[in-house]
Amino acid sequence: MGIRITHIIETHIHADFVSGSHELKARTNAPIYGGKSDDYKFDLHQLNEGDELKIGNVTLRALHTPGHTPEHISLLIFDAKQGKEPFAIFTGDFLFNLDVGRPDLLGGGTEKKLAAQLYHSLFDKLVPLGDRLEIYPSHGAGSSCGKSIGDRRQSTIGNERIFSPVFKERTEVEFVEWVLGGMPEPPTHYPRLKKVNARGAKVVGDVPILPPLSPQEFQQLMQDENTVVIDTRSILAFGGGHIPGAINIALRPEFPNWVGWIIDPEKKILMVLESERGVSLASQQLFRIGYDNIAGYLHDGMTSWQNAGLPLKHLGEWTVHELNQQKDYPDVTVLDVRGDDEFKDGNVPGAKHIYVPHLEEHLNELDKNQTIATYCGSGYRASIAASLLQKHGFEKVVNVPGSWNAWTAEKLPVEKS
Repeated sequence: MGIRITHIIETHIHADFVSGSHELKARTNAPIYGGKSDDYKFDLHQLNEGDELKIGNVTLRALHTPGHTPEHISLLIFDAKQGKEPFAIFTGDFLFNLDVGRPDLLGGGTEKKLAAQLYHSLFDKLVPLGDRLEIYPSHGAGSSCGKSIGDRRQSTIGNERIFSPVFKERTEVEFVEWVLGGMPEPPTHYPRLKKVNARGAKVVGDVPILPPLSPQEFQQLMQDENTVVIDTRSILAFGGGHIPGAINIALRPEFPNWVGWIIDPEKKILMVLESERGVSLASQQLFRIGYDNIAGYLHDGMTSWQNAGLPLKHLGEWTVHELNQQKDYPDVTVLDVRGDDEFKDGNVPGAKHIYVPHLEEHLNELDKNQTIATYCGSGYRASIAASLLQKHGFEKVVNVPGSWNAWTAEKLPVEKS
């Protein structure tokens, strides 16, 4: 198509994925640009506010929009054929559909200062640009870089001013209190990736090719205590039969986020996958969050494992109606593994609450003689939790597919904690 990469731009030092800017530079020799910061430990062209990059008829003008991070820049887009005013802006992680970039990821007591900067970036710099300006953010729904990002991939300032809670009329103090209130806990891999991206990710060329392993080779590698097995199948498939000790993190869009939360990056990883496409997708997603220690995947998946006559573990599954019938039995513990705010908004009556990323820190609070029924929003995180419990020797574990979504859809009893 005749496309050539001439500029590589970092809107800020990222924390959610390993930046691909150095890979692009190695392949294209295009220079890397970014905001002004002493935290960058590699050579890049640092842009002051107002600096411009010209690409044919298009001009990009840097706008310093701190708040998500101190060095964050957005890029106003001008088209020589569309007048002298900008028609759009790349907002990076500064502004999203129905949300704004969270200012709490740096930690260290910088949260309120960054939240105040975010307020001024929004109301002193963005709003005066006018309602017609199109916005193109870097993230959509599901990203942990915001509190509750909407699912539109583009919007306008006018649309956001009408529909987004970000632009509700508030004083600076009220905005700071609002934006920091109810903020979900950031994933644990963010600080690690922040350091990787600040110094510049190493160039490896291509996504590593995962080696296929026979069941015997797979089982042999499992004997190393520094190895973890990730089963990427659906929660129902995992429940039907899986390798003892495997952790179920299904290969859905949230897969890399939960691997980053749950799996120690120093561990060697063995994968259970269902298809060649799954092999490719999993290797790409793990590569993007800096997991390059994949020992291989089980060739032909669980079919080869079962045909080799190797051990299988099962995970019980209850519908929400079965959970409702069993929840008050003295030998049953109902375990809610959702986030704090989700739990506070309503829970299954009598449920114990441990957020799934912290489950392994609180195993001593659970009784191995009890039947433990895990639930979350849909069953995805509950299956992660149930598999972790099994890995740590809890034998009486059941997952609740559908979980809170199904519970409320069936109008079953709700307790407010």
